[in-house]
Amino acid sequence: MQLEQKSFNVLSEKLSNWQGRKEWFFNREHTDTYEQWYEGRYKRAEVWQKKIMAQLVGKDPGIKELLEFGCGTTRFTRWWKEIGIEATGGDLSPFMLGQAVHLFDGDLVNADSHYMPFKDDSFDVVAFITTFEYYRDPVQVIREAARVGKRGMAFGMMNRNSPKVLRRRVQELFGKNPFYLTATFYTPHLLTQKVHEALNGRKYTIEWTCTGLPKWFPLQQWSLPIGDFFGLYVRFDD
Repeated sequence: MQLEQKSFNVLSEKLSNWQGRKEWFFNREHTDTYEQWYEGRYKRAEVWQKKIMAQLVGKDPGIKELLEFGCGTTRFTRWWKEIGIEATGGDLSPFMLGQAVHLFDGDLVNADSHYMPFKDDSFDVVAFITTFEYYRDPVQVIREAARVGKRGMAFGMMNRNSPKVLRRRVQELFGKNPFYLTATFYTPHLLTQKVHEALNGRKYTIEWTCTGLPKWFPLQQWSLPIGDFFGLYVRFDD
């Protein structure tokens, strides 16, 4: 079921809070220009992010349908098709989805990832790309993803082990860069701990890799937990 644009415009223009705090993705000033940011200085980073996510998720030929929660304007959601995966997008922000309907021809749902409006095993995989950092109850979200995704779940994350994290926090002190005020940054190890807590009793395999290294660095991807971005895939073995 594809939702029409008007479905996302009935919500209040004054909407600004989620989880008891203001969020940048409820601010039209930011959501209306989100795509431009990706097309600018972030373009090179996005290429490498997609490359490592394709490696992690593309290893399983059984993955045909994917749900991406926190899809935003569908930068990644519409890309999955390039590696042979049909995607559905979900996001809490009607303003993000208001942009998404112009860019993505698949299904979109306005919902909270803590309570996914899907039956058990509805998709092969549930993915989170630069959105998991904003969840106040990450264990609940992982459990929901494990319920809805029958083969596994994929994470594309801003890495805590990056000098850019310090730069962002300094910018915030001076009233700039509002995008990460409510974000919790993870490392592969910290995210793995959350997965273990959420999936206690289940059998699964975890694989991860990092990218987001300086352009001048001889490697752009490696297995050390250092870099601006890491991809992590949880494959269910039970």
